[in-house]
Amino acid sequence: MYEERAAAVPGVTLWTRVNGGGSYRVLPDGCMDLIWHDGRLLIAGPDTRAYLADDPPGGSYAGLRFAPGLGPLMLGVPARELRDQRVPLDALWPAARAGRLADRVDGTDAAAVLEAWVVARTGTAGPVDRLPFVVARELAAGRPVAGIAAGTGLGERQLRRRCEAAFGYGPKTLGRVLRMQRALELARCGTAFADVAVRAGYADQAHLSREVKALAGVPLGRLVAPPPAPSAEAPVTRR
Repeated sequence: MYEERAAAVPGVTLWTRVNGGGSYRVLPDGCMDLIWHDGRLLIAGPDTRAYLADDPPGGSYAGLRFAPGLGPLMLGVPARELRDQRVPLDALWPAARAGRLADRVDGTDAAAVLEAWVVARTGTAGPVDRLPFVVARELAAGRPVAGIAAGTGLGERQLRRRCEAAFGYGPKTLGRVLRMQRALELARCGTAFADVAVRAGYADQAHLSREVKALAGVPLGRLVAPPPAPSAEAPVTRR
């Protein structure tokens, strides 16, 4: 069972997955996650394609999902170094620092400890670079990259470098990911696929189909249809 709620820090979602088991598909969303699972902490970097997971029965997770651009500030690691990876936290932080956090999480309410950590972290993370949040908002609204670059006063190459550090990839890739997420929201609300294509900013339904298949690995219809049985692969958008 998967549950999520907004954490006490803007841009952070607290989520849990318990009594899992079987295969599931994590779709790209432009986010990074700090995850507690099986007695260890790891970071899930930003994905450029669907990540396929296969868990044993009874598995449990607790995690913090950071909105696009927020993960590097909270975790202290450029997003481009973690693109399409799941990395143990102690491989990125000093072992003693990672161990202290793991000791706090272990044997307690992991979700509550992670939330307390991110609340405390916001006071020590340093100044916030607003550019990634502006770029993510503009991309989500469907604005072209050239227009975003002009609005920020950066050249497109400069913008790409800043985006790779903040998001793990350039603005065009993030725009594709956010557009797919918007399409999924519309489709799951029962919107006809042809209307989804128009409202999400695709050229046509064929373009929508190609993009979803490229990023998710399966057709849109499979993502929005309920799984036929508990043991079947369940497509999800989160870790």
